[in-house]
Amino acid sequence: MAKLIKVDIVSATSAVWSGEAVQVSARTQIGEIGILAGHQPVLATLAHGTVRVTTEAGERIVVDAEEGFISFDHDVLTIVAPDAAISEGAR
Repeated sequence: MAKLIKVDIVSATSAVWSGEAVQVSARTQIGEIGILAGHQPVLATLAHGTVRVTTEAGERIVVDAEEGFISFDHDVLTIVAPDAAISEGAR
């Protein structure tokens, strides 16, 4: 069983997606980042693009997000963007 990370993706007006994931990938201002359980703490500026979440069941959730920030510490990942929404048909 893979170690999981707790993920919260929120926009300025609502919670977009919360749950546990095996991996999360996102584009930051300095490049692409992939987060797995046990990753070093990260605080980065999110670039406009997609956030890709892979759940333990193998489901892929794709979220379109504007610039914001990504914070990861102690296997808890938080992504905050002014505007974010799950991509249609991307589940």
